[in-house]
Amino acid sequence: MHSTPPHSIKPPDDAIIELISPDRLNPYLTACGGDTAAALVLYRWNSDLAAAFFEPLGHLEIMLRNALDARLVARQQRRGRTAEWYTDPAVPLSGKARGDIVQARQRASGSGTATPRGKIIAELSFGFWRFLLARQYRASLWPDLAGAFPHAPDRALRTVEEPVKRLHQFRNRIAHHEGIWHLPLGARRDDIQTVLGFMAPAAAAWVADASRVDDVLARRP
Repeated sequence: MHSTPPHSIKPPDDAIIELISPDRLNPYLTACGGDTAAALVLYRWNSDLAAAFFEPLGHLEIMLRNALDARLVARQQRRGRTAEWYTDPAVPLSGKARGDIVQARQRASGSGTATPRGKIIAELSFGFWRFLLARQYRASLWPDLAGAFPHAPDRALRTVEEPVKRLHQFRNRIAHHEGIWHLPLGARRDDIQTVLGFMAPAAAAWVADASRVDDVLARRP
């Protein structure tokens, strides 16, 4: 029996780095002074952070879209419009938003049968709802959408838009498996609680009660 030459066996850390990719791991190595073992510990902690944040972000996304949808439904009713807001050409949505709606309806109606509106709403991305809070809608939609945030300190669009914009960018980093360990994580945790609190303090408390974010932050390597 021939033994494998020792030089042909890669150290375990090297095999992991190769699969993660050196480019992806380089920021962690730099932060750890080139210590491979420490960089892998930091990389794993980053994954723990992403998982911990994804849960409250998911609750936020669902609650935000339902709150905004409810205000748009109420807007249609007040105006005597019978069409769904997402199909009504009278609703002042951008071309990009209209395109997002077309794609969401296509994804939701894969079987070709009648599609429940809730499924269409669920197919609209966090980005869609985030951009409904953009300044281009300040005069048109915001007066109605502001009602989704009854506990905000004022009715200024910026009060809601700024934390939602930060959370959208943060969520995208997590969704693309990018590093978040070096970001102001306490501030992003607070943004989640702030936006939820604008909608309903009870929702903010419910999400915070089950959040693992603080526990993971406390285990920073």
